Amino acid sequence: MQFSFNGATVVITGASSGIGRATALTFARRGARLVLAARRAEVLAEVVAECQHLGAEATAVPTDVTDAQAVQRLAEAAQAFGGKIDVWVNNAGSGAIGAFDAVPLPAHEQVLRINLFGYLYGAYAVRPYFRRQGRGLLINTVSLGAWLPEPCTASYSASKYGLRGLMDTLRAELSGEPNIHVCDVHPAYIDTPGFQHGANYTGRVIKPAPPVFPAQQVADTIVALTQKPQASTMVGWTGPVLQLSYALAPRLTGWAGQRLFERYLAQADPAPVSENSLFSPAPAPHGTEVSGGWLDSQHPTQAPKWLSGAALLAGAVAGFLAWRKRDKQAAYSYFSNGGQL
Repeated sequence: MQFSFNGATVVITGASSGIGRATALTFARRGARLVLAARRAEVLAEVVAECQHLGAEATAVPTDVTDAQAVQRLAEAAQAFGGKIDVWVNNAGSGAIGAFDAVPLPAHEQVLRINLFGYLYGAYAVRPYFRRQGRGLLINTVSLGAWLPEPCTASYSASKYGLRGLMDTLRAELSGEPNIHVCDVHPAYIDTPGFQHGANYTGRVIKPAPPVFPAQQVADTIVALTQKPQASTMVGWTGPVLQLSYALAPRLTGWAGQRLFERYLAQADPAPVSENSLFSPAPAPHGTEVSGGWLDSQHPTQAPKWLSGAALLAGAVAGFLAWRKRDKQAAYSYFSNGGQL
C-alpha cells in the first residue's frame, strides 16, 4: 500500500537544526502531522511555526534523548496528538573530536548516550505502537562513520558501529512483520551546524572535509524511504567510495586517514577546547539553522583537500592489490597453524 503523507504522524528527534529541521519542513510540505523533539524548546517553537506556515499540523515536545523516560513520554505525546505513530525518525546526534585519551571520559560516555542509547530508547518506545498497529517505519540517521572509522572520533564511531548492530538485530526480529520497517540512512559529510554542537578537544578549528552535501539531500532521502523502505541507504557519492576503500584495504585506509588528519590539524587555525552543546543545549540562535555554512565555503582553494581524499582512495585500492598476495599467504599460515599468528 502506498504511504499517504496526509494525516500521517511523524516523530523527529533532533528537529531544531540541520538534517532534523530540514526533514521536518520537507514532511510539512507534504501534509504530514509532525511531532518535533529536541532539547531547546524556544527553537522547536520556531520550527513548529514554520511547519504550520506550510500548512502542516505540528507540535513541539522538548526532549533529551539520553533520558529513556523522556523518550517514552515523547511517544505517548505523539500517540495522543496524532492517534497513531506512522514514522519515527531517530536523528538527534553529537560527537567529541580529539585523540582518544584527550577526550574526557564523560564526553565519550555522553556521545554514546546520545547517539546509541538515544536511538535505542526511540526504537524501544515506538516499537509497541508499531506492533499494535501492525505497521510503522523507523528511520535512523546514522553516518558514513558506521562503515569507516575516522581519526579522533572514537566514541562517535563506536556509537555508529553499534547502531548498525542494533538495527540489524531489530530487522531480524521484525522479519515476520513485513509492514514494520527499520531503515538506516548513512550520510557522508553534510552541511549542518553539527560541528558547532559537538565537543572539540583538538585545539584547532574543525571543518567537514569536502565535498560537503546539503542537508536537504538527506531530508529528501528520509522522506523517500516512506514510499520505498530500504534497510540501508548512503547519501553523498563519497560514502560508498570510502566504504569500499576501507573494505578493500582497512589498514592502509586507516593509516592514510590518520596522516591526512594530522596534516590538517597542523595547518588549521587555533580554537579553544570546548564542550559546545554536547552536555547542555547552546542558547539560540547558536546552531539553529539547517545549514552550517560549509557549502558556501566550498571553493577552488579547497580542491587540494578533495584531491587528498581521492589520493587516499587510490592508495587504498592500490595497496589492496599490492598486498593481496601477501595477505593470502598470511591467511594460509594462520589457518594452517590452527588460528595462531
